[in-house]
Amino acid sequence: MRDRLLLFIAALRDAGLEVSVGETLDAMRAVGAIGIETATFRETLATTLVKDEADRPAFDAVFERCFSLPERERGRGQRRRSVADGEGHGPGQAGTTPPRTPASTHRRDEPRPPASTRQQAKRDRHEEHLDRRGKLARDRALTRMPFREMSTADVEACEALLEILAARFRAHLSRRQRAARVGRLDLRRTLRRSIATGGVPMDPAVRHRRPGPPDLVALCDVSYSVAVASRFLLSLLAPAATFCRRVRLFAFVDQPVEVSLERGDLVPHEAIDWHARSDFGNVLTTFWERNAPLLTRSTILLILGDARNNRRPPRADILRRCHAAVRHVAWLNPDPLARWNTGDSVIAAYTPHCDAVLAATNLHELSAALRQTFRTL
Repeated sequence: MRDRLLLFIAALRDAGLEVSVGETLDAMRAVGAIGIETATFRETLATTLVKDEADRPAFDAVFERCFSLPERERGRGQRRRSVADGEGHGPGQAGTTPPRTPASTHRRDEPRPPASTRQQAKRDRHEEHLDRRGKLARDRALTRMPFREMSTADVEACEALLEILAARFRAHLSRRQRAARVGRLDLRRTLRRSIATGGVPMDPAVRHRRPGPPDLVALCDVSYSVAVASRFLLSLLAPAATFCRRVRLFAFVDQPVEVSLERGDLVPHEAIDWHARSDFGNVLTTFWERNAPLLTRSTILLILGDARNNRRPPRADILRRCHAAVRHVAWLNPDPLARWNTGDSVIAAYTPHCDAVLAATNLHELSAALRQTFRTL
């Protein structure tokens, strides 16, 4: 049963519900104490694993998929519940059992399925269990496969994973937004207020998050070496639009061009020279000259690129101006960490002017870097 619960929790995470290790342990303890009677079992798991009522439909769907009983077992459970509810222990009276009818006797006397059929059903369930575990293992391997090693088939296989990761990211932002509305306990002010009530904190003080919804500006390198990472980043950023006041997306090789994401495809608003050589210095300079008004104290500037500049001037001074103008600058680097600052990489020149420089070599690191970047929400 423990393995089946772990598979069920893994399926919940794939469906977009975030379940912590502590909640997993709580669920196992609760099931051990309550038992696995169907109705109680479902509600016990829901109580320990569902934090938001909006996630309940997804929970129910996964529960039905993982713990659905054969019709014969469901019928037995319904008959047991009928007796527990006081139906029948005598003819025509509440709490009495009605007399058997020929139909009920006939159902009881129906021949059981042959042993070979039962064994085949058991094998089928076992194979389905193995297939589910295999799919989870393949998905986990895909999220940790470096972008540089992905084939065209791997990129296509990641499309379904992107929907799951985007749903998780959206749930993460939603929880942070609710927590920001409620506020955090201000311990000092609470203790000061409690002096008037003899040290009893009758009136807790709450500290609300002062900044409002941020503006998001993303600069994504779409040159050949990191194009896959940029495509995935823009797909994951789509859920963030509803949690930001404004979102502006730019793609570049040697010139920044505003883009939009339509049905998963990158649509540039101007022509992009896909065969140009990367020039981060020129990109930063042009972006600052054209779009400096977008950079305000409520702006999160997100840059994705490997910082390989083909020996051209990096113009880190422009990034310093951007950093001084905005709330937060995060640089996501899809290049392996061992290759940073080797060859024509100039990431060291940009690091002092970023609040965070994060590795994003695979889908797992990319989604984690996004969650860390949006902690200011």
